[in-house]
Amino acid sequence: SIALQGALIDAFREAAADEATAAVVLTGAGKAFCAGFDLKELASGVGGGDGAGRQNELADAIASCPKPVIAAVNGHAVTGGFELALACDLLVASSEARFADTHTRVGMVPGWGRSQRLPRLVGIHRAKELSLTGNYIDAATAERWGLVNRVVAPDALVPACLALAADMASCVPAANRETKRLIDEGFGMPLREAMPFENRAATEWAKRVSGDAIGARRAGVLERGREQGS
Repeated sequence: SIALQGALIDAFREAAADEATAAVVLTGAGKAFCAGFDLKELASGVGGGDGAGRQNELADAIASCPKPVIAAVNGHAVTGGFELALACDLLVASSEARFADTHTRVGMVPGWGRSQRLPRLVGIHRAKELSLTGNYIDAATAERWGLVNRVVAPDALVPACLALAADMASCVPAANRETKRLIDEGFGMPLREAMPFENRAATEWAKRVSGDAIGARRAGVLERGREQGS
């Protein structure tokens, strides 16, 4: 609904501005992650000529959030809900999750990045299969196709996502934000442009980081590697 879009926009903007927030976990309440737009509201034209309300503003609020955003997909992620998940940086799915793009079944076309993000994740042929049939895929298929990072048991979903968020929080926040920016901006470039783009950014970053600061963190990095069996 348009009301939920507004609440999400406010939440992401608040998280972006909050220095104490290192990462965001987005999940659904109940059995679904998000079942998509409220079709009755969409058909009524409430909130704009197309009835879609603030979807572009919401997409920008997620994309411009400098903090990592983890989608904890607890159930169905359908059409607009699918696009909401795709806007996140990581997707972790419950074994109960299901994904579908039903735009063409209701006579609509995607306008929030689904037609562009999905082929880059799963390949153009699989993206067309999903989009041109409106069929559902389960969590195991989504993992096999590379749509989600991993699949976990339903009761392990939020703890797994919070653990990932804690791992991110344990990194240097500014470095995480800059690395996210490099990945996002570089992903839209040809490789021959992306490589020097990264090099310029890394060179500028290195000028602002002291060797003492790096050395002070080295012991912790080595200890973490030992704990993780490396």
